[in-house]
Amino acid sequence: MGVLPVPAEVRAILLDIEGTTTPIAFVQETLFPYIKDNVKEYLRAHWEEEECQRDVGLLRKQAQEDSSLDGAVPIPLESGSGEEELERVIQAVVDNVHWQMSLDRKTTALKQLQGHMWRAAYATGHVKGEIFEDVVPAIRKWREAGMKIYIYSSGSVEAQKLLFGYSTEGDILELFDGHFDTKIGPKVESESYRRIAASIGCATNNILFLTDVPREANAAEEADTHVAVVIRPGNAGLTDDEKSYYSLISSFTELFLPSST
Repeated sequence: MGVLPVPAEVRAILLDIEGTTTPIAFVQETLFPYIKDNVKEYLRAHWEEEECQRDVGLLRKQAQEDSSLDGAVPIPLESGSGEEELERVIQAVVDNVHWQMSLDRKTTALKQLQGHMWRAAYATGHVKGEIFEDVVPAIRKWREAGMKIYIYSSGSVEAQKLLFGYSTEGDILELFDGHFDTKIGPKVESESYRRIAASIGCATNNILFLTDVPREANAAEEADTHVAVVIRPGNAGLTDDEKSYYSLISSFTELFLPSST
């Protein structure tokens, strides 16, 4: 793919995570299976804690909203204090979480519990965030050239900070000037990129967005943001039209910053 010159007006680089800084396999084969395999144990260990009860309360509310959906799993209220009753409620929460994850849902309730479980997993060393080896050296170089670096991912800001704070490269949070998640808006809507630019304090054409998803690249482009599509092992393939239309890179080292010469 060679060298991709970065337009002179670019002042900030906005990075996707999954398939861009981090292998898709890490999310699909490590993070999500960790939740499925450990949710019951986690609930048993933390059930009496206020945070866990808030998480369960949100999941219960979501379950009520989902009651008309096919296969939805209700979460009953605890009616007594017996062990058997507690196990019944915990199992309902586990079944609900598994059902939501099987549909790849992104509800706030599910993401909140996942975030708290991942926080515990990272802190105890059960999980380390995987980063492609070209990422950290490239970001350091960009920063030296005066670039601001931001993250924009569908994963919560908390989950982003855990991944980079407990990564295979150590704690690299210092490399980022800010984090955005879908609270700023969906990644496939152009308005989200305008909001990010406003939040950063620059024009949309002062931003270069790196992502592996053409729909996201298209939305950013509609907002007059510069884009490059990242080709990584395990990423979804691109159509011939997408390959010919978008600027493509397979490593962050392929970005050439005019200001760094």
